[in-house]
Amino acid sequence: MIPEFKYHPNPIETGAFITGEARECDCCGQMTEIWYRSPFYTAEDVDCLCPECIANGLAAGKFNGEFQDSCSVDEVSDPQKLEELTCRTPGYHGWQQEYWPAHCDDYCAFIGYVGWEDLVSMGIDRQIEESYGSKVNGWDIEELKEYMSNNGSVQGYLFKCLHCGEYRLHVDCD
Repeated sequence: MIPEFKYHPNPIETGAFITGEARECDCCGQMTEIWYRSPFYTAEDVDCLCPECIANGLAAGKFNGEFQDSCSVDEVSDPQKLEELTCRTPGYHGWQQEYWPAHCDDYCAFIGYVGWEDLVSMGIDRQIEESYGSKVNGWDIEELKEYMSNNGSVQGYLFKCLHCGEYRLHVDCD
């Protein structure tokens, strides 16, 4: 069992953590069968972090690191929310630079990697179109319908507002 992460509720399903043969956590020294494999911005050489050291902030503190670049996030009014996101929340893998959107003055929860067909099958493509109008991150919606595919050259990253439930989309390409 892993700790609950407010802004990344399914980190095993999204691939932020790997499960397998036990390894030693570089932070606490305990053996773990679940370890982090997503971005960690630090000058230190860190191979293995357990979910607990991420959730309690020990890893970010010990290695003076962040799991999300604090310059690549939307602004919210409460600095404690930024600290929770950058220092106690597992990140995700992006093509260029990961970006974390906010809505209702709080960071959204990362749901996972999507293509346009995924949005259609989830029944949220219209909500995305209505929320963003004709462009998402500079991409024309019609281009996204044609080119955005999960694990493709144009990748979608789906987030959900913790307060109103609106979906947010970040798009990146290789």
